[in-house]
Amino acid sequence: MVQLYNCHPYGSQLIVPTKQVPELFCCGRDSVFVTCAGGCKVEVFTVSGDLCQPLCSFNTLGKVLRMTYSDVGDYLVTIEEKNNISYLRAYMNWRCQATGTSRVSVRMVGLQMESLHSGTSKDQMEIIEMPLSEPPVCLACCPMRGDLLVGCKTKLVVFSLKYVSIHDTTLLDFERSLILHVTGMAILQVKFCAEYVSILSELEVLIVKLIPPSSEAAVATSRNLETQETLPDQGNQDPVPGSSPPLQPDDFVVCQRPVELTGEECKSCNVSVTPELTGLSSRSQSPSQVLHIMYRHFAPDFSEGISVENTRLHSLQLLPMYKTGRLVAGDQTSSPQRELLSLFCFFSMPHTGYLYTVGNVVELISVYRYPERSQQAVLTPQFLHVITSNNLLCYTVRCSAVAARDEDPYIDTTMKTCPPVSLDVCTLRMQLFIGLKAMEHFKNYIIILTKAHFEDVTEKGRNPKSSKKAGSVKGKVPVETEPNWNLYVVSTMSTIQLYNEMVEYSKKYDTMKTQSSIHLLSEAHLLVRAALMAPHLEDSAEKAELLAVYRESCASLGHCYSRLDTKYSHLALPYFKMSCLSMSEVINRVLSDELPQDRGKGFMFYLKHSLLEELDEELGEEMALKVLQIFNDTEPAQLPCVLCSPCMKNVCPKKAIGYLEKAESASNSGLVSLTKASMALRMNDPETCKNQMDQQPEMLLLCGFMNEPRLLLIHRNKEIIPTQMAFHLKETQPGLLVASIVALHENGKIKLKDAEIFFKVLCENSKDEENIPQMLVDFWEALLSTYPPDSVLHDILFKLSSRYVCRICKPQHICVSPLKNAEDLRNSCSHFGLISPWITKMVASESTSCYECGDLIKLQSLLCGPSMDIGSFLPFLEFIPDDDNTTLSIHIICETRLMEYEKSIDRLLDRCPEAVIQYARHELRDRSQALWWNKMLPELCSRIRESGNKNTIFISSLRDTLEVISTELELQDFVNLLPDDGVAAFFLPYLLNQNKRKLVT
Repeated sequence: MVQLYNCHPYGSQLIVPTKQVPELFCCGRDSVFVTCAGGCKVEVFTVSGDLCQPLCSFNTLGKVLRMTYSDVGDYLVTIEEKNNISYLRAYMNWRCQATGTSRVSVRMVGLQMESLHSGTSKDQMEIIEMPLSEPPVCLACCPMRGDLLVGCKTKLVVFSLKYVSIHDTTLLDFERSLILHVTGMAILQVKFCAEYVSILSELEVLIVKLIPPSSEAAVATSRNLETQETLPDQGNQDPVPGSSPPLQPDDFVVCQRPVELTGEECKSCNVSVTPELTGLSSRSQSPSQVLHIMYRHFAPDFSEGISVENTRLHSLQLLPMYKTGRLVAGDQTSSPQRELLSLFCFFSMPHTGYLYTVGNVVELISVYRYPERSQQAVLTPQFLHVITSNNLLCYTVRCSAVAARDEDPYIDTTMKTCPPVSLDVCTLRMQLFIGLKAMEHFKNYIIILTKAHFEDVTEKGRNPKSSKKAGSVKGKVPVETEPNWNLYVVSTMSTIQLYNEMVEYSKKYDTMKTQSSIHLLSEAHLLVRAALMAPHLEDSAEKAELLAVYRESCASLGHCYSRLDTKYSHLALPYFKMSCLSMSEVINRVLSDELPQDRGKGFMFYLKHSLLEELDEELGEEMALKVLQIFNDTEPAQLPCVLCSPCMKNVCPKKAIGYLEKAESASNSGLVSLTKASMALRMNDPETCKNQMDQQPEMLLLCGFMNEPRLLLIHRNKEIIPTQMAFHLKETQPGLLVASIVALHENGKIKLKDAEIFFKVLCENSKDEENIPQMLVDFWEALLSTYPPDSVLHDILFKLSSRYVCRICKPQHICVSPLKNAEDLRNSCSHFGLISPWITKMVASESTSCYECGDLIKLQSLLCGPSMDIGSFLPFLEFIPDDDNTTLSIHIICETRLMEYEKSIDRLLDRCPEAVIQYARHELRDRSQALWWNKMLPELCSRIRESGNKNTIFISSLRDTLEVISTELELQDFVNLLPDDGVAAFFLPYLLNQNKRKLVT
């Protein structure tokens, strides 16, 4: 693994034209701020392209000890010293000094802005003084909101940036909103971003998150703090009797062991941060809570004495990355802010740097080893820049890989991917500078301060061996000799230019069976990803160019992985997908390699998955033949699946059959026969198709369709397209076609809605919602035999009922023979019930088309079955007439299912009295049996009287009724039921029968 790549991330360099020796500098937006040694003045230089020119200068009120710039608010804040007293000042509207004006106003923070004079000019610089109870030590500005964090010896003070409109003028002001009291840690550096605060001492790093009072996390944190306060103080307990006396601090040097704590573990660290709200707008609220995120303590290295220089921490930073294209509205007068996506924390020891992600999870993602002692390090979304005494180092970072996964947790799929966060870091460049002292970064520039004494320059030019010998006689340099100093503005190379160089560099390893080429291409890919996530990019020509490079990067990575035979070879698929290359372009790119063995598992994995997907692309005949040859050489068993792909539509059928015959000799299966039959149909050879189908039993053909549904249907642009084989089976073997679709649905390979669309398109009436094809009805009926879940069952029952009713109500419809009649359906599943004898009696005398087609019988059977919900069917009754016995039977079935027996009896006596006895024998049982004598007997007697004893059907029915009653009732009850109209001779035989039965018992 090559750790050092000799690329060129640095381009041209400019010299900041300051005339005196720079002491401090900072930068931001388009400016560089410089203070010279011993001076009370800030010089500002503007950087634009290849020019670095003076912009303006302004005086400070004391010697500048620290300063930093905030891009949000465009202000400079300084720690100044005058008469051994430290001051904190913020310089607002300093750009007006470039116009030559010298107007300056000084005010204290917290001043009532309304008291300002109405004629306050926009062309004057404002200095805001911020008094503190302790001398300030360090500064930090929030890159998202522009708030200021000031570190003192024992506390941190947060000043919130405010936009105030006064006299039609928007002014900037600060509000002292929060004080964080820190105990157990000496504050040397602080950083501030959104709600996160990081603190650095000589050997410790602490990261905390400020929780708003209203959030649930604040409540939980408050409870945890209360729990900690109630714990006994172990440090003040009396020693245990018999134990050794405690060690005296003067006797030993006690060194803490290195420790790293995250999350809940941070509670055990000895550093506490206590919040105190001070802002006027927050007085009524409860104090904010502080959540410890990460704590790390390093052990000092005393190998060279008691100094901690070998382990002293430096270069603390918090780096935010933002969600692409998402803005969060700020105040009414402020500009919108980017939405935070990921947050990274970096800090460094003299020889090692540590990069953590602290946004969603806390995790150490990279460790950087420096070849020599570092002076300072600066982290950017693309690189880590480190200066030693004489070298500027450029390391790769993993920020874009983390941010990509934070933005899309499902990024590592077959459709998309990203180089791993665990990818080894590497050095891109070691650039020589003599006397490096300090470094800053903004945009695409790095500001470097060098101060080289005369002996440093001469020593650098000597031979190392000779310098050892001449070390004792080295000439002395006068103390008053001025050092050679320079302040450089070094431009970093454009992303695209550096990407191209890294790609060219990777070709050195292209022919080697190592990961070096992929590693460098992954670095280049992450470089482009980071550039695309830059907040200033928006929609521009630069973004379009970067997107083109991004796709080319994905194609290059896909090509590399396609030649591998390792566990990572599958990454060829998502990278080729992200490249937006067509399948033909990918195949040509891979086949262009001189060595055919370079087509590894990665390429085959891509090819198989692409052919399995429902792509719109159709390969040409020549390209399709190449694909066949590839699979014939590598995986001939996959040929049937390859030929079923829509991409292979243009393949030569004759040549395809030739390849299939070779595959069939090794494995004779139904799938191969079906594929050959499909190819024969493409050649308009139905005879060969029939022969191939006849070679296999129907069950094997059904399994073949199960293994490869694309023989029957293709998904394209959310449309269902039946294949030529499906149309052929519709005419020749409709039962096999319906059974195949049912099996596909049962195994989850096609949705019910898609199957219905398939049959509608197949029968060429996809837009006619009323005309349901018979084959679709056959599919619904066949699907019932698979006993689908209740949700599907009720849906199918409703559709079948609707279809049967529609045909019954339109007796002139075209009768198409179904695959199964009512008897077949009753034998295949229990959802269709036995038809009662009285129903058969009713329709025996009728002859209608719906009866001949079986729709009426199927509906009657469905209504008699156990699965049909009669309540959902009732709305259909409004459309079913009752003018004949066939349709009347449907009404009476529903009434009977609703237990409306009396109404049904009346209808039968009026319309079909010959069926009333069979109805009563079948339905009037158990609790409804009393209707025999309470309903049937009185009704029959009444109707016989009305007809003058001439209706033989009523008389016959009455005899049957009396037969049932005489066997069910006692003699006395039976006599009481007889009518009192004097016609006793008619009932005499039944009375005698009752009497004999009574004597026998």
